[in-house]
Amino acid sequence: MVTDPIADYLTRIRNAQMAGHRIVEIPASNLKKRITEILYNQGYILKYKFEDDTKQGLIKIALKYDVNSKQPAIRSLERISRPGLRHYAKPADIKRVSNGLGIAILSTSKGVMTDKEAKANNVGGEVLCAIA
Repeated sequence: MVTDPIADYLTRIRNAQMAGHRIVEIPASNLKKRITEILYNQGYILKYKFEDDTKQGLIKIALKYDVNSKQPAIRSLERISRPGLRHYAKPADIKRVSNGLGIAILSTSKGVMTDKEAKANNVGGEVLCAIA
């Protein structure tokens, strides 16, 4: 049993990139599916596929690497809010990630969205993770 599924999600992606894998499989949940869609829309992953083969389902993510240097597109994955210490932010208090080059993913009352979308919609929420 995993006590922090978002940290497990981020760790699986991080470990797959460090090992140079092209595809990573992650157990699915609605929150993880939405985070995957955000990563795809922001250009951090090549593509993704949701499979409902098992009881829980799987998310298959094709990781993105730079063609010349073989460096992963995701430079850093950081879990901000965790079960032991939740981190909430008002719209004015949402901090930029990597001086605006990265994104923070928030869970708000209007759904899971990026920091820029949350500021545009003037909603705050729980800061789940930061990606650069």
